[in-house]
Amino acid sequence: MNNQEIVRITLHKSALGGMQANRPKNLQRALEYQAEDEGPEAESLATESDFQQALRSSHSTDQLVELWRKQLTQWDYAEGPVWSDTEPRTDDRRTAVFELLGLREETRELLNTLIPVPRDTGAVVISDEFTPWYTPQSQQGRSWYWPAYRRLLTEEKRWQETAVAALDAASDRVVERLANPTDEAAYQSKGLVVGYVQSGKTANFTGVIAKAVDAGYRLVIVLGGTLNLLRAQTQRRLDMELVGRENILRGAAEYESDYADDPAWSKGKFLSHGGLPSTLGAFDIVRMTTRDNDYKSLLQGIVALEFEKQEPALPLYHPQNLHRSSARLMVVKKNKTVLTKLVKDLNKIKTPLSEIPVLIIDDESDEASVNTTNPSKPDAERTAINQKISELLRMLPRAQYVGYTATPFANVFVDPSDTEDIFPKDFIVSLPRPHGYMGVQDFHDLDSTVPFEERTFANSNEKAHVRDIVLSDDEDDTALQQAMDMFVLTAAMKLYREENGLGDRYFQHHTMLIHESVRTAAHRELLGRVTKLWWNSGYTGASGHQRLRSLFETDLLPVSQARGGGHSVPASYDDLARYIGAAATRIGGDDQPIIVVNGDKDIETGEADFDKRSIWKILIGGQKLSRGFTIEGLTVTYYRRRTNNASTLMQMGRWFGFRKGYQDLVRLYLGREETMGAKEIDLYEAFEAICRDEETFRRELRQYAELVDGMPQVTPAQVPPLVSQHLSWLKPTSPNKMFNARLVNKRSPGQWEEPTAYPVGTAALRHNTGLWLPVLESLSPTPSAFQYTFDGSSHRFNALTGTLSAASFLTLVRSLEWGAEAQFAPHLAYLTEICGSPQPEVDDWVVIAPQHASGNKTVSIGTSSRAFSWFARQRRRGPVFGAIRDPKHTATAFRIAGALPPSGDAATERYVAERRGAVVLYPIIEPQHRAEAESSGRIDPSKMVVAFAFVAPASARGHDGKVVVFTTIDSSDEAIITRKQA
Repeated sequence: MNNQEIVRITLHKSALGGMQANRPKNLQRALEYQAEDEGPEAESLATESDFQQALRSSHSTDQLVELWRKQLTQWDYAEGPVWSDTEPRTDDRRTAVFELLGLREETRELLNTLIPVPRDTGAVVISDEFTPWYTPQSQQGRSWYWPAYRRLLTEEKRWQETAVAALDAASDRVVERLANPTDEAAYQSKGLVVGYVQSGKTANFTGVIAKAVDAGYRLVIVLGGTLNLLRAQTQRRLDMELVGRENILRGAAEYESDYADDPAWSKGKFLSHGGLPSTLGAFDIVRMTTRDNDYKSLLQGIVALEFEKQEPALPLYHPQNLHRSSARLMVVKKNKTVLTKLVKDLNKIKTPLSEIPVLIIDDESDEASVNTTNPSKPDAERTAINQKISELLRMLPRAQYVGYTATPFANVFVDPSDTEDIFPKDFIVSLPRPHGYMGVQDFHDLDSTVPFEERTFANSNEKAHVRDIVLSDDEDDTALQQAMDMFVLTAAMKLYREENGLGDRYFQHHTMLIHESVRTAAHRELLGRVTKLWWNSGYTGASGHQRLRSLFETDLLPVSQARGGGHSVPASYDDLARYIGAAATRIGGDDQPIIVVNGDKDIETGEADFDKRSIWKILIGGQKLSRGFTIEGLTVTYYRRRTNNASTLMQMGRWFGFRKGYQDLVRLYLGREETMGAKEIDLYEAFEAICRDEETFRRELRQYAELVDGMPQVTPAQVPPLVSQHLSWLKPTSPNKMFNARLVNKRSPGQWEEPTAYPVGTAALRHNTGLWLPVLESLSPTPSAFQYTFDGSSHRFNALTGTLSAASFLTLVRSLEWGAEAQFAPHLAYLTEICGSPQPEVDDWVVIAPQHASGNKTVSIGTSSRAFSWFARQRRRGPVFGAIRDPKHTATAFRIAGALPPSGDAATERYVAERRGAVVLYPIIEPQHRAEAESSGRIDPSKMVVAFAFVAPASARGHDGKVVVFTTIDSSDEAIITRKQA
């Protein structure tokens, strides 16, 4: 770079630096002003013409362009700036910036070519109204930790400017909804931030903490998971990227640091402030916990919790005290004993707790934090961790609670009116999917328009990344052997890429995860199997190379050719073969190719500590390698673990994350025929269902996030987002976290549905019978004989028949009264969707009224002249009957609705149609009225229950395929959106 280029960059850096905290200003005037201090040479460079000329010969990575990219991106992402009413990340916003800069058209075109307008979607926010207090103007002169963190992300971690700007904007959305720490009136805000599994949630809450302490929050409590390794992982991340070397050492020698044995410490990877912040005009962060030590109840701990006041007569939250006081940070495990110590010590300090602005960050907030005791049960007590969080919130009135999770379903099922619980009453923020993130969608072909038979490695995520585990018996290790072979092949590919462009040790970690069980004994048995397979694989011999060559040519090569993303791909196995030996040695050269991780001791001995050494190993584990723990370099996963709730299954997905340089190498071996109880389940199908559930949840958030006339349409407390369930056996979260969940829609195409909660009052019974009587009287004058061979036996019965249009049936069921309305409501929502939507999925319904072949069980209803068969059933509890159906009636209804193959019965086939459902009627007479019916042959409408069952057309699956939809019960009864409205 010559002297002229150096001066030009200095000019532009100074000119843009003067605009950073304010609006864009006229560039020409800003350059001329800065040129006055740079000497005569600068004058000729302080023009827009010179800027144009420099841009014409620039590349997108040149220093001048990078300087402008940083500033333009900040303006592109700014939310609600005072200088423009345009939407962020739009052409209109960029035009507004150029107008304020006073740039000519050619300059604008050059900048837009080199620095395109970012099109990323921002964070989605559902929020209650709040008073804006956190603005760039309010933080001028006070920011220290956020600029330091931002600098680390851009300079040390090499984040793209758009990623940093997105984090800046998303963390603003959280901090601005916390209470102003200097307000005299205390307010407790509660919120939830929803990210993706292993997608950078920690980066977001690190940014939130940085901005919060800069703004005045002086005690930060991070609830860092339920395991020592997760807490330590979070502590290290915050120490490295936020606290910084000087706050860690506090005058001690380098070798005395608790990170003295950490390679990142000795390599200078930890943030440095250039001195203790308090000596540089800022404030210190005092750590109350370290990497190796959770919170401990010690005298010095209590003393350290005391907050210093420069003005003793004023409360701590007064600006004259707050901005001259150190902040305290603790990363605490979700453990009853630890949290009890913390609560006890807080009660001992002299500083009034009501004066301390506190931020509580709950990482993985749906684990342990949620109350799993049913509050409706007598003498119900909160579960331990939930109780302690409630205590903290109760004793710290200025505490703000922000939960972070990728599986939020348990959190949104919390009762919104329980003021001591953690329902996110003030805001829910859904973070955008980060660029370069490989998530569940990348392993599925959701809504692909490519016919199945035309799918290839290039156009099908499933074909590229997913391999089936289908075993002949429990001793079949064929799929496991292939997964291990793929692990070795991809290791060789990484070595090949390091030598062909990426550089030595680019891939610090290369791992394979085997997850079959959470049981320790199973892990030990599996270790034996895998160890035997490894040493018998012959990776450096002829048989090993033969297997690897075949796998390379049929799988690895064609996928990488299609999806390599510009990275080096060997043309043949012969080009890769020389790296196989080195790869196998890197994995098993120490005679320990496998690590079993099923207890904290396995981590603490350093066997799987990714922070301290490079790891190229096969990992066997269960729960401890699932939620929250990042398995670095994960490339091949062999997964057969079964669970029946989506939150647990999603958290097991350690193969999600950032896979820079090797996304095409990632392989997921999944069980397709796994046994769970009496069911056989397909884990790939289960993950696809989760993907749809997750996207539906985010879509619901987006739907309600739009402001109307500048005001929120709804608040989190009024309308908990609807949560979907695409597989009937895979619930959104654990059953003990769903006490406040209410089913609002149950789609049941091709299934027998039988409402049982009928009214007991005479008026309601008369009303319902009156609705059904015209239908009964319109049925055929004589019965038809139906026959269907089903489950190995022939089902025969006689029935009167008729038809109802979709609209008529919907009108009728909407008018019915119920003994427990909530029982039928999910079915009604479904029937409304398929019969009453603008694009109905049902044309009509065949009505079937089974008739007895003999006996005296026939009755005329009211004044009707016709007699119909009646059925003897009785209620089991309250208004609810037991089973109503007669099994021999079901097969015909299934066939008419398209849920069974042709019956060979002409009477049945006559009624079959593609968009047709079946309704089966059961006029019931309860025990107290049977004598009257049998003696007189007539019954009053108020003494009859007309029960029915329905089978919707098998094709009526709804527009998005959801099976059931839940919402949250608010015991304060303030929900304002009903399912009909939604």
